[in-house]
Amino acid sequence: MTTRSFSFEPGEFYHLYNRGVEKRIIFEDAHDYNRFQQLLYVVNTSEPTDFRIIKKNNNSVYNFDRIDRLVSIGAYCLMPNHFHILLTPVQEGGVSTFMNKLSTSYVMYFNKKYKRSGALYEGKFKAKHVASDEYLKYIFSYIHLNPVKLIQSDWKEKGIKDVKKAYEYAGNFKHSSLLDYQRAVRAESTILDAEPFPDYFQTVTKRKAELIEWLQYTE
Repeated sequence: MTTRSFSFEPGEFYHLYNRGVEKRIIFEDAHDYNRFQQLLYVVNTSEPTDFRIIKKNNNSVYNFDRIDRLVSIGAYCLMPNHFHILLTPVQEGGVSTFMNKLSTSYVMYFNKKYKRSGALYEGKFKAKHVASDEYLKYIFSYIHLNPVKLIQSDWKEKGIKDVKKAYEYAGNFKHSSLLDYQRAVRAESTILDAEPFPDYFQTVTKRKAELIEWLQYTE
């Protein structure tokens, strides 16, 4: 078992991520992506949650009145075989409780749907403490540009072939929070609570400029 070199503290920021065991696909179709996004919202409460009951009692799960949130989510992106979440704890132990509820709920859903058993993820979720403004600002761009790998996997090494196309693809990717930062009107926007996070980009135009600058960067 890997022991973290830090603890999750309210007021601090963390980049969480995990991928499928043996790099397997963990989101097979749009419904899988949607379920994970719904769970990002639904399980973010210290109260017990039963997805089926919540869905039955609300015309949209995003109308579920959460009590005593565990974390504030600032950004996320779901890729076919992994996910990224940027968050900050709202209460002591909030991150571990949130991730345990999220993982357990999704694995139960996935295994039942695909008639499988056993582990879905490659061990316990990974986490990095985002300890500086520079790193935090970068992580927002890193997470939101992940979908570009789906149309050009080597863009960081070889450079983007079409910057406009790459930005539009990332900006329209439904399973990322970039749409919400571009002021899209959708229920999924309630997943985010950007208030605790520094507002490095006061306008959509400034955020776009930052992302395009990263797209033009090569390692």
